[in-house]
Amino acid sequence: MVSITMKPNSFILLLTILFFLSFPISTSSSSNVSAIFAFGDSTIDSGNNNRFSTLFRGDHLPYGRDFPSHFPTGRFSNGKIATDYLAIILGIKDLLPAYLDTHLTNHDLLTGVSFGSGGSGIDMNTVALARVMDLSTQFELFEESLQRIRRVVGVEKANNIIENALFVVSIGTNDMLYNAYLLPDNMIRYGSISVYQDFLLQNLHSFIQRLYGAGARRIVVAGLPPIGCLPIQVTMSSILPSFHWLHRQCNVQQNTDSEANNYKLHSHIHSLQSMLTPVKLAYFDIYTPIMDMVQYPPKYGFVETLEGCCGTGLLEMGPVCNVFDPICLDPSKYLFWDAVHLTQRGYSILAESGRQYLIPYITS
Repeated sequence: MVSITMKPNSFILLLTILFFLSFPISTSSSSNVSAIFAFGDSTIDSGNNNRFSTLFRGDHLPYGRDFPSHFPTGRFSNGKIATDYLAIILGIKDLLPAYLDTHLTNHDLLTGVSFGSGGSGIDMNTVALARVMDLSTQFELFEESLQRIRRVVGVEKANNIIENALFVVSIGTNDMLYNAYLLPDNMIRYGSISVYQDFLLQNLHSFIQRLYGAGARRIVVAGLPPIGCLPIQVTMSSILPSFHWLHRQCNVQQNTDSEANNYKLHSHIHSLQSMLTPVKLAYFDIYTPIMDMVQYPPKYGFVETLEGCCGTGLLEMGPVCNVFDPICLDPSKYLFWDAVHLTQRGYSILAESGRQYLIPYITS
C-alpha cells in the first residue's frame, strides 16, 4: 500500500482548476473502451482529497448539492464533473469514483477510477504549496490498483483492461495560477512564462511516457482553459490600474499565455504520437469551448459566465464556499460553480465537445 503523509495547509490564496447537461449526453454502445483512469488536479478529482488535511477539498455543502445523492462527494462542483460525463458517454458507468474512496470495490476498480488530487500541479512547488498528491504519487496508486486488478481477474485479463482503457490527464492550471500569477517571483529562475511552460511540458511529456510504459495505449491530455476568464483571475485583474473594478473582463494576457501553452502541448503530443507506437494520443482542446461559453452566454442558456454561483462569485472556493454562503438561484444558468471550477452544466457542455470531436478518434 502506498504510504501518503499530508500536513495541514496553513496558508494559500484560494485558487485552483477543469473539464466535463445542456445537450443530451448519449452513451456509446459500440465503445470498446474498458475503463477510464484519470490523473491530474481538481478538474478530475472525485474525492481523493477527502483523505488529506488540505484546503483543497470539496467534501462539504454546497458542493455536491445537485449530485444524484445531493451529497458532497469531494468533487469540485455542484454535481458531476468531467470524468463522470466521459464515463457516461463511453457507456462504461454513471460515475468515475475516487481511488481513495473507502467504499471503492474491486468491481468499481475494473472499469476505472480517478487518481486526481485537487490543487495538484506538474511543478513540485505547486504540490508543496497545496499539500496534495503529485503525479508521481498518483502513478504509484495506479500501479497499486493494477496489482489489485491482477489479483481479481488474472494477469492476462488485467493487461487487456489496461490496453483498452482510456487514460485522461488534466493538469497545469494551478502551476500557472500560483507560480506565474500569484507568486510571480517564482518566475525569476526561468526568466519568462514561456520558459516556465517549457519546463512544465517537458515534465508532462515524461509522465505520458511513463503511462505508456505501464501499458497505456489510449491517452487524452487536456489543455489549459482560458485562465484569464476564471472568476478569481477576473477579480484579481480588476484591481490593477489598467482595469476597472466595476467592469469585469477577462485578462487578455493570461489567456494569451494559455493559448501559447496549448499550442506547445499540441506539438508535444504530436511528437509523442510518432515516437510511441502503437498508441492513440489526443489533445483535448478545452480552451475553445469554454471561451465560447464565456463570450456567448445565451447560446448555452447561461446568464452569468464571469462570476461563480457560490457566494459573491468573485473569490470563493474550497472552504470559503460553504453552507454559510448564499448561492445563485439556478446553478444551470452559471458557467462557474465557484471562482475556479465549472458547474455541472458547464462540464456537460464541455463533454459534448469531446464526444463530437475527440471520442471518435480514441475509440476507433
